[in-house]
Amino acid sequence: MAKLDVNVPDIGDFKDVPIIEVLVKPGDIVKAEQPLVTLESDKATMDVPSPVEGAVAEVVAKVGDKVSMGTLIARIDTSAGESAPAKSAAAPAAPAKKAAPAKAAPTSAPAKAATIEITVPDIGEFKDVPIIEVLVKAGDAVEAEQPLVTLESDKATMDVPSPAAGKIAQMVAKVGDKVSMGSLIAKLDPGGPAAISPEQEDEAEAKEEEDAAEAPETSPVAPRDLPPPLPPGAPGLAKADFSGVFAGPAVRRLARELDLDLNTVKGTGEKGRITREDVKAALSRGGAAVAPAAGGALPAIPAVDFAKFGPVETVPLSRIKRISGPRPHASWVNVPHVTHCDDADITDLDAFRKSLDEEAKKDKSKPYRVSLLPLLMRAAVATLKAFPTFNAALSPAGDALIMRRYWHIGVAVDTPEGLVVAVVKEVDQKGVVELARELGALSDKARSGKLAPTEMQGATFTISSLGGIGGTAFTPIVNAPEVAILGVVRSKMAPVWDGKAFQPRLMLPLCLSYDHRVIDGAAAARFMRHLATVLEDMRRVLL
Repeated sequence: MAKLDVNVPDIGDFKDVPIIEVLVKPGDIVKAEQPLVTLESDKATMDVPSPVEGAVAEVVAKVGDKVSMGTLIARIDTSAGESAPAKSAAAPAAPAKKAAPAKAAPTSAPAKAATIEITVPDIGEFKDVPIIEVLVKAGDAVEAEQPLVTLESDKATMDVPSPAAGKIAQMVAKVGDKVSMGSLIAKLDPGGPAAISPEQEDEAEAKEEEDAAEAPETSPVAPRDLPPPLPPGAPGLAKADFSGVFAGPAVRRLARELDLDLNTVKGTGEKGRITREDVKAALSRGGAAVAPAAGGALPAIPAVDFAKFGPVETVPLSRIKRISGPRPHASWVNVPHVTHCDDADITDLDAFRKSLDEEAKKDKSKPYRVSLLPLLMRAAVATLKAFPTFNAALSPAGDALIMRRYWHIGVAVDTPEGLVVAVVKEVDQKGVVELARELGALSDKARSGKLAPTEMQGATFTISSLGGIGGTAFTPIVNAPEVAILGVVRSKMAPVWDGKAFQPRLMLPLCLSYDHRVIDGAAAARFMRHLATVLEDMRRVLL
């Protein structure tokens, strides 16, 4: 019996890395590169794969062992690879599989077409995006453009589709993997039924079911769950000692960012592993914070046991609110906000808008709606050109302004899951009708969760309109690194003195929040007066 020792390979500078999971047992048949154990340092989780195909003769490692490069993990019987019964570590063969050795020899199998490697397409500037769902498995027949996996960045959820019809020959990606443009997702056999034999398909399904049954109920924490890191040298929290804690590196980082001591958290994951949900639950109960470093940190909100006062129900935040929450929090903490309010007389503008809207409804090709937003966008761009500082961004060092010579306007869209900002590019080059059509299409995509990453990037100025709901004023939060945001509420008829008498005029309240490091009060007041003047006479856009 030829046995091969499997040792921990080169894992960089890591030493005494704990084993958090043993994936095989003696007698299991493993393939080359099949994971045997999982290690977890304070920075990464990694698998130790089998270098060859064969039967597991002995598993030396156990959960909790600390290993380094060269540590013996297991021994593989390489002579058992071909003759052993057809079973795997993840899915032991059922009795019905005893007929498996009678499969046709490879020479008699139908000829396969060349497999297609399916990779992550261009997803904008995103990198290391986590896979949150795998929609197919090996052996599945798929159609062209059928989604294979779902990715979720800190701004959007997106699918990776199949480039052609066929059968999935191999699924490379799994839930929790972090991918970028060009990462291999799957291999597709465009030859259809010949991609995988029925026996192989049955085995793949059995392994999938077994993996699902044995897999932890939680997934790694994605970057979207992590608050923005503090700038170098900023007052922060002392690094806690989590060396004896059974939690992944992402969960450890999340705890440090949220000032939570993992030593006080009880894990509910597999084998007591602390999950992201455990961290959230601990926060809701007022978990113990890490000791503050010199200079202190933001004081924590006192924890309250609301159940002492009456019945309670805990409802999780929607996905969009969980994803987007850290961004306005970071902006509010880092940007000194000031809000300036003014009113614009839009009596004539609204009459013009209504006439455009009536024409839009009669469009036989595809009716659309003309709201006040397209007109606001054009007026905003005209004002931004007159006051270019409001279209700028503060440099990371905070000592210079980056003057942007393009005008991309972000528009806050109210969706059932929460607020999403869609970005309309090159507003200065588009007419009101074109903007109205584009806004309608983007709003529909936002409400159905179909906005692409590129449709939420690159804004230089944002407009948040509550006009369809109501209100008299509000304080929008600057969408950093932008330096200003315009809030709009419902217009109202008001008496306006014309020098001789009061006249009924339709007045639109405007609220401008701005970064006081870049913009002072006088500049904001002039900006708003200019914007109001443009709205009162849109012919000024032509100037």
